[in-house]
Amino acid sequence: MVVMDTTPGQSAPLLELTLRPHRSLSPGGFWAIMTVLVVLSFAGGVVFWSIGAWPVIGFVGLDVALVYWAFKASYAAGRAREELRLTPETLIIRRIAASGRAHEVALPPHWLKVEIDRPRGRTTQLRLSTHGRTVMIGAFLSPEEREDVADVLRVALARMRAAPELG
Repeated sequence: MVVMDTTPGQSAPLLELTLRPHRSLSPGGFWAIMTVLVVLSFAGGVVFWSIGAWPVIGFVGLDVALVYWAFKASYAAGRAREELRLTPETLIIRRIAASGRAHEVALPPHWLKVEIDRPRGRTTQLRLSTHGRTVMIGAFLSPEEREDVADVLRVALARMRAAPELG
């Protein structure tokens, strides 16, 4: 949970969440893997060079470059996030793409339903519904993380509805 400053005339947030895709490999782990890959590829390239198959070195180098590019693309996609901000007046869902482009959706929280959809043979989906509008959130989260986010949202909405000065 992240705490942000409120602007004048705006209610204090009751809940703020930032949802991010999980990346299990740290930057240090990435560099360790790339170092091992470069060393092994270089050693293999030397062996091929020594037996006269020198063109193989270019393909080995291309393999290392493609692995590097794939990891960098994965880390770039990991910059995407969703920010949820609940106040007594609204739930704001701000989606920020990996490119930095943002899109906001505002929903009234008083009749908001938090649902986990469990279609057969497919992964779960976390839906927020109110007044005929449905918004999916947390598509990049694991099913367990979606359940946790749903529980946190349900508790925050129940507290907001139970407090007469907030509702």
